[in-house]
Amino acid sequence: MTQITLDQARTAIRATFDAGAEAGLKPLSAIVLDAGGHVLAFERQDGSAPGRFTIAHGKAYGAVMLGMPGSAQMDRAESQHYFMTAVNGAFGGAVVPVPGGILVKDGDTVIGALGVTGDTSDNDAAAGLKGLEAAGLTGAA
Repeated sequence: MTQITLDQARTAIRATFDAGAEAGLKPLSAIVLDAGGHVLAFERQDGSAPGRFTIAHGKAYGAVMLGMPGSAQMDRAESQHYFMTAVNGAFGGAVVPVPGGILVKDGDTVIGALGVTGDTSDNDAAAGLKGLEAAGLTGAA
């Protein structure tokens, strides 16, 4: 597999929402980006704030553009804030370096990212990993 299909993107989002409901999470928003950072699919659950698109996008965008999941970006921001500040400047402030930005990989190749927001960042990531698994995709959170 060299790319994420639209069907896989939609399945990942729906299964992420199902995992969130099963865990009793707040309403979620989720986005899937391809390897170039382009939007394949986005959905926002009823009750999710409209600004969640930008947060979900920022989580996924940072993951795909840097080739590292949100948890690694957060670690980097905490240990080397100047690096993430520079990265965010280079990307026009579009990176949200926290868990919930999940790399989608085929072996060692990044094929896209899933961004999930709405609950705690760790819960967002956990729901997203379940969503990717249901879509037959491999995620790194």
